[in-house]
Amino acid sequence: MSTASPLTEAESTAYVEAIVRRAGTSFYWAMRRLPEQKRQAMYAIYAFCREVDDIADGADGEEQKRAVLGLWRGEIERLYADRPRNSIALALQRPVAVFGLKKEDFRAVIDGMEMDAEINIKIADMDELTLYCDRVACAVGRLSVRVFGLDDEMGQRLAFHQGLALQLTNILRDISEDAKRGRLYVPRDLLESYDIDAEDLPSILRHPAFPQACETLADVAQRHFSQADAAAAECNREQIRPAIMMMEIYRRIFTKLKQRGWQHLNQPVSLSNISKFWVVLRYGVF
Repeated sequence: MSTASPLTEAESTAYVEAIVRRAGTSFYWAMRRLPEQKRQAMYAIYAFCREVDDIADGADGEEQKRAVLGLWRGEIERLYADRPRNSIALALQRPVAVFGLKKEDFRAVIDGMEMDAEINIKIADMDELTLYCDRVACAVGRLSVRVFGLDDEMGQRLAFHQGLALQLTNILRDISEDAKRGRLYVPRDLLESYDIDAEDLPSILRHPAFPQACETLADVAQRHFSQADAAAAECNREQIRPAIMMMEIYRRIFTKLKQRGWQHLNQPVSLSNISKFWVVLRYGVF
């Protein structure tokens, strides 16, 4: 993490927007229609998440990853002491002040990245999986709904269920890719309920009952999509348009995963740019 010669506030704002643009994700289009101050806040949150996620997914060893994530812990402390040194943290300074972003949510994201930095990740049970999802997804949602202007009770409800729905979709989509990195997020207690007791990942993924375990996890994701829909229905639609767009994009990925099934995990699932553009028009404009 570079801390030398931080940019000015205007430069840091342009810097994080460039990060979002380069990422080429649906996030950029989902956030474009926000008022400027909210849009800049969301770009800064995204840039922070992208930075720490890249650290966790990088080629360095676990000890080095933890060291760099530790530097980010220090930077978050400096951010809340009003003396950030990192350019991304500088871009977060105004959003923290204006929208009351919580330090514990940034720290939770780093906690989640430390889980991802481990070698040969295996999740013990559904409680640990929920904790992981809360850190890497729901915490980001909690930061986001504060920018959107939701009250704490409704905002946390939406952030929790949408975060679980989206992250479980990611997990189900990336099973094969994660396995190549020694990661398996399908929890052991779920595997054992289907008598899957192999230790090595290839054997687990080839087990005849593994598709059933995936389908059970998909059922959990479906419930969270439904609960997120219920929470969103109680919100001001204009306030949460970006959240709705993200949910609709992921819902389509989830539907395609269900249609593909769990027998051919190496067959990638994604949305075309045309499909994403349609979602932006349907849920971001009208």
